[in-house]
Amino acid sequence: MGSSTAVGGDGRAATENDSRLRILVATAEVLERRGVTKLSMSEVAVQAGISRMTLYRFFPSKEHLINEYTNWETDRLEAGLAMATAGLRGVDRVDATLKFLVDYQTSYSGLRMIDIEPGHVIARMSALMPTLKSRLAAILSGDDAELAAGAVMRIIVSHYVVSGDDADEFLAQLRHAAGLRPSDAPVRRSGRVSRPRSS
Repeated sequence: MGSSTAVGGDGRAATENDSRLRILVATAEVLERRGVTKLSMSEVAVQAGISRMTLYRFFPSKEHLINEYTNWETDRLEAGLAMATAGLRGVDRVDATLKFLVDYQTSYSGLRMIDIEPGHVIARMSALMPTLKSRLAAILSGDDAELAAGAVMRIIVSHYVVSGDDADEFLAQLRHAAGLRPSDAPVRRSGRVSRPRSS
């Protein structure tokens, strides 16, 4: 009963949300190929499988689309991070945060956008880094938490700009910078995560 009211009784709101999401996903795919400067609304519409008229109904200008895409991307990052660390504390929370950041970066659709439009990517990373750094510093322990969080963020940026090491090596570097010892990392056994035994 409440859901039909929320969607106007005919599913219109749900359909609009689906269309909006399709447009944002299509924007990510076009940005990966073209960058911000060469992004075309027509190409986004084709990629999303909608008409230009429908695209402009949701996003009246390219600037509006880019702003909304940036907000959506940030929300996805924050929601993913919250889900990955839910219910965890201490070292487990730190390790889950680092693992999420590695997974997010290695699966990020705009991974090589830096090759197409470095100025935009650097500006975007510069805007995101202080927030991620302060969140990380808040969950790290010790007097050097701020310094360790800064080192982690610099490693993340460096891996983005010059990719090379595999995900395990990337994660090991982040753990080291965050001050986690190898014995701090959870061990996965039979689908369950358990803490390593101290000798």
